[in-house]
Amino acid sequence: MKKRERLERALAGDAVDRAPVVFWRHWPGDDQRVADLVWSTLTFQQLFDWDLVKVTPYSAGCVADYGAQSEWLGEISGDRTIVKFPVTRSLAWTELRALDPLRGESGKYVEALKLIGDGLRDAETPLVATLYSPLTQAALLSGEELLLGNIRTRVDRLRTALNILTESTLRLIDALKRTEVAGIWYVLRHAGFALLAEEEYRAIGMPYDLKILGTLPPKWWLNILQLDCHQPMVELAATYPMPILNWDAAETKPGLEEGRALYQGVLCGGLSSEKHLHQGTPSLVRDVTREVLQRLGTRRLILSAGKAIPVSAPLSNLRAVRAAVESIQTG
Repeated sequence: MKKRERLERALAGDAVDRAPVVFWRHWPGDDQRVADLVWSTLTFQQLFDWDLVKVTPYSAGCVADYGAQSEWLGEISGDRTIVKFPVTRSLAWTELRALDPLRGESGKYVEALKLIGDGLRDAETPLVATLYSPLTQAALLSGEELLLGNIRTRVDRLRTALNILTESTLRLIDALKRTEVAGIWYVLRHAGFALLAEEEYRAIGMPYDLKILGTLPPKWWLNILQLDCHQPMVELAATYPMPILNWDAAETKPGLEEGRALYQGVLCGGLSSEKHLHQGTPSLVRDVTREVLQRLGTRRLILSAGKAIPVSAPLSNLRAVRAAVESIQTG
């Protein structure tokens, strides 16, 4: 069974020959140059032959053209840390302007997606672009403390910025329509009870998310919603028009079994990027993979982690996942 057919059958809830599987990671240093990001992404795919390719930029890249400065400080996630936030007072929210998606860091990302699409050896391998929600982008502009304070005290100014960030994201989506992407990997970092109450997220995050997701073209058939947060609002996310849902179900509640009762689409997860893929051994990873697939079955499931794997995760653990998945053929 080819990758697209396997994923389409998973989306339909039909039987598959084996569970689709994907993992992704950041590329510190390489994520600063188009050619290096392309090479790293394609090499990773050639090594492990995932069922889809998630192209992962450094998260601060989506706001770098507003003046956010970042460095890789050795975090095992591989992502860069913002060392200078351009928004330091609430009035600065009103000074943002929509960006040209073909210039600066956005332009580099669009170019990388085109080149990765051209470079995939298997034309059946879907390519997915990573996009961050407007509220996630706002946090990258200001830091969490200022953002959360402004949600409660200067929400009018913050809404002005969220409208601008939404417009920039819509422009980027228009640019992505001219690439070979099969969909987007849309990241929410504030739809979690550890940061906001559900009514707060419904008011300050959800309207902008739905505006963006409502513009996705029908040809983008592989769209994934990621709840990159603690205590994720899975029940709220289940109302989004997204066919696949990802969160760190191996490390935070709810688990995948409970999530399956809340969400009728495809679940993406099962393994812990830290406990299993980083700290574990090939034997542990094989056992956990088999246990997850035996417990959940292979329908409406994409085997994955809830976040990027650490850059120091042993490659032998990733090989163990692939071997375990291939060993459980459903026919």
